[in-house]
Amino acid sequence: MKKHLLLALLIFGLGAHILEAQQIFVTESGSQQPLGGVLIYSAEPGKSGVTDSKGSADISIFKDQPEIIIQLLGFESKNISWENLVSTQFKIELSPSQITLDVAVIAASRWRQNSQDIPGKVRHLDEEKLTLRTPANTADWLGSSGEVFIQKSQLGGGSPMIRGFSANRLLYAVDGVRMNTAIFRSGNLQNVISLDPFAIQTTEILFGPGSVMYGSDAIGGVMAFETLSPKSNTEKLSGNVLGRFASAYSEKTFHGDLSYGSGKWSFLSSASYFDYGDLKMGNNGGPDSYMRNEYQITENGSDLEVTNPDPLVQVGSGYNQLNLMQKIRFQSNQNTTWDYGFHYSKSTDIPRYDRLIEKRDGALRFARWDYGPQIWMMNNIRYTHTADRGWFDQVKVIAAHQFFEESRIDRRFGQNEEFDRIEKVHAMSLNVDFLKNLDDENYFTYGLETVLNKVNSTGIVTDISTNQISPASARYPDSDWTSIAAYGNYHVKIKGNLQLQTALRYNYTSLAADFSNNQESFPLPFSESTNRYHSLTGNIGLIFKPEPSFAISPLLSTGFRAPNVDDIGKIFDSEPGTVIVPNPDLKPEYAYNAEINFNKHFQNRVRLDFTAFYTLLDQAMVRRPFTLNGESEIIYEGEPSQVLALQNAAFAKVYGIQTGIEVALSKRLLLTSRYNWQKGTEELDDESTSPSRHASPAFGLTRLAYQSKRLKLEFTSQYSTERSFEEMPEEERGKPAIYAMDENGNPYSPSWAIFNFNSTFEIFPELNLSAGVENIGDKRYRPYSSGIVASGRNFTLGLSASF
Repeated sequence: MKKHLLLALLIFGLGAHILEAQQIFVTESGSQQPLGGVLIYSAEPGKSGVTDSKGSADISIFKDQPEIIIQLLGFESKNISWENLVSTQFKIELSPSQITLDVAVIAASRWRQNSQDIPGKVRHLDEEKLTLRTPANTADWLGSSGEVFIQKSQLGGGSPMIRGFSANRLLYAVDGVRMNTAIFRSGNLQNVISLDPFAIQTTEILFGPGSVMYGSDAIGGVMAFETLSPKSNTEKLSGNVLGRFASAYSEKTFHGDLSYGSGKWSFLSSASYFDYGDLKMGNNGGPDSYMRNEYQITENGSDLEVTNPDPLVQVGSGYNQLNLMQKIRFQSNQNTTWDYGFHYSKSTDIPRYDRLIEKRDGALRFARWDYGPQIWMMNNIRYTHTADRGWFDQVKVIAAHQFFEESRIDRRFGQNEEFDRIEKVHAMSLNVDFLKNLDDENYFTYGLETVLNKVNSTGIVTDISTNQISPASARYPDSDWTSIAAYGNYHVKIKGNLQLQTALRYNYTSLAADFSNNQESFPLPFSESTNRYHSLTGNIGLIFKPEPSFAISPLLSTGFRAPNVDDIGKIFDSEPGTVIVPNPDLKPEYAYNAEINFNKHFQNRVRLDFTAFYTLLDQAMVRRPFTLNGESEIIYEGEPSQVLALQNAAFAKVYGIQTGIEVALSKRLLLTSRYNWQKGTEELDDESTSPSRHASPAFGLTRLAYQSKRLKLEFTSQYSTERSFEEMPEEERGKPAIYAMDENGNPYSPSWAIFNFNSTFEIFPELNLSAGVENIGDKRYRPYSSGIVASGRNFTLGLSASF
């Protein structure tokens, strides 16, 4: 009897153990090789898992689920119930596929959900293509999507343009943390290059307003990045190393990451170093005015113009950058996980190339114009807990502190006064997100967010002949910017082929600015300002599927941008002969967006998508003539300058289309093409209209990809249409240094097209060689609004290894 009892207890204990930690095993059909990185999730948002390098994952949380989605980019997704999964003995095979019809995304609701359950347009970039394309920075990685236009004022630049908006009208999120700060400007931003492209795990682009989930600034879109995470439930030491060389700017990049797990703890360390030399432009086509015929040097205290022996080399454009990351995960039990993340990025001085080529009366205007070292550091803690409670099934808490430092160093040619303006921002944030599944198909998410930015700004001027340092005007007032918000999001399946998603957010924003740091060097008619704003935004969208292969998704959404410190308090020369001054009377701008999305696929062979959108920006903050102490022109850094300030104009509007097609020509060949057209206008101070600055010319790409077991090839054509003088925004007409001249001597942006080739070859399962040629035709071209001419023919070579 005792033996039988002992055996029964043993069987019961074993069964309980199996139930507690049920493993799934995913392999590739045919080869039977295990597939790592397979995403497993259910119709209930928030529940997910990922297979390890052995193709295994714990899926106990999916017990009794009616639908479990098993997904890996490059393979056909599989939907299966728990009951059927049991019948397979938890063994799943995935078949290779060139076209992925659906993918799990986080950006739309801050919780993982199927992309086909989202009424708006979300693009997920395939992280496996990173090793194929080996982008020079994260801006280039975004540009490789064919749906984001990248502007660069300098080599160390990369300002995305999405649906006619850019800079502080777009939002960046890293590991669920808002990256935008109170000094994000309205011009062009290069903060995205602080992210290490080789430490990114997933990249998602949410097109259109995203303020309901992300608050102020999310007007044109949201770029959400999730960085590499430690691998749980493994005691194996694993890692990756990568080296890359690019000829056009003598780039030398090195990256390494290491992951280890032990019991409930897991760790991941990552480091990258980027060394960029001076960029060489193309030799064919394009105007000669793009060439760098002379450059500036300083010898024995004197500024000299020196003839450039190779005018194709853009002297004064190179820089270096270091990125470090550390992740720690502690899984206290099956339902609770703690994650800690540390991020650090620091560049050397980044020369602002568009300023270095500016001329006045035929001579170079600046002897030096650098962005000082760009520093970004983030510490964040994430707590995730699953529980069957009455008011939530899952809760996610993210607390973060970020530190930003940036500076601008400039000295006019032939002068001794060198100005250095330094900005430091401490950004603290707390996000609490809840998910409640009402049943298998309907759910509700809600949350709270609070953000505090503390801005410190200083300015000094140094006489380089004597090294004497004196105070100078600061770029910003010392300020506190605060945001407090609450949101809710409801998703309901009305009937079999019709879903509805709607959301609402209330946001309180305050800004307190102290201008006393500028009273001596730049007196203002006010010493401080306090502003408070209340904003209410929402969206509502439908997903209608008249048949399983066809979806129509209309969406109405709103967004807002509350004035930040850069808007209200900046003092800066935006372009030759002008100066931006503070305006404490600004109010928030609001975006009202309507769009419709069509998605159609023909089995796994052809996929079509089409989006039409219209966005109205009310009370848009734009630069307009202004007066300071009753004067419309003042002397700034020794030069007469017209006074400008950001003001709430009557309106701005952007409308356009986005369309794409994917065709699986065979099991190994995939043809992709994407095209984007947008047109924007804004009202000027005389009630006339001008094209919007950040509505780029039409652009797109066409790509033919080949993939076998060991070899991957991509042949890509990227292109952009012309922006004529008549279509040129008023602001851009005043920048002749960066544009070509038409037959009437007016600035314009010519059309361009380039061809690229990328390849990777698996030498061994753990060793890959990548090689490519960008701009095969060595075309000389400058993308719209960019200050630096794009790369000429660029040979790339990379070697990556994993263990």
